[in-house]
Parts: sequence; C-alpha cells; structure tokens
Amino acid sequence: MNDKKLILVVDDDPDLVEALDMKLVSENYRVAKAYDGVEAWDQIKKERPALIILDVMMPRKDGYTLCDELKNSEEYKNIIVLLLTAVAEAVNSTSYTHMGGKTTLADDYVPKPIDLDKLMEIVNDNLQ
Repeated sequence: MNDKKLILVVDDDPDLVEALDMKLVSENYRVAKAYDGVEAWDQIKKERPALIILDVMMPRKDGYTLCDELKNSEEYKNIIVLLLTAVAEAVNSTSYTHMGGKTTLADDYVPKPIDLDKLMEIVNDNLQ
C-alpha cells in the first residue's frame, strides 16, 4: 500500500501543472492532474486526494465554484483546498480578486506567481 499522500493539481496551464508535479513528487507526494474544474471532479471521485491545489480562473468550471461544491458536500468537505490565482492588478480582464479568494470556503490561498518554497510550507502545514 502506498502511504504517500495524494495531491490533485488543477490548473489550465500545463506548464504550471508539470512544475508543481515535479516539486510535489520531489517532496515525496503522489500527484494527480486536471486541467479544468470538470476534469478535477472526475479525478476527485476516482482518487479522493488529501489536498487539492486549485486554480481560480479555468474553463468549464472555475476554482471558486468547484471549491464551494466540495466544501458543501458531506462526502468531500474534508479535502483540503488551496486556491491559486494571479494577482488581480496583473490580470486586467478578470473580476477575481484576492479578497474573493479569502471569502471562499478554501482552506488556504496562494497568489501567483507561485513561490514554490512557500507553497510547500503551506502544503506540509495542511497535511500534518
């Protein structure tokens, strides 16, 4: 049996998903990947991760919606959710904001660009 904790990385940027995958694997975690919120739901039902690193702005289903669905579900509400999003000032075409991220049911919030060392601290703190 594999006792490594499973982390689901959800982002529509494949390069970011791969970078996070490499970092998490190097830190002794198992990684599942999804590229939008609909695909993430399929992975969550199939593999039930311990933690989800979840981008906010994605096609088909955004991170806020998926986070709310998870946290309002009896079956999945205990999965730890870390929301990722770009700094609002750097993304002029979005209505998403840091404050919006802070008011969701997510367990924590990580701004982009991601500081991998800081992200790993947050992941490790939440999985202890």
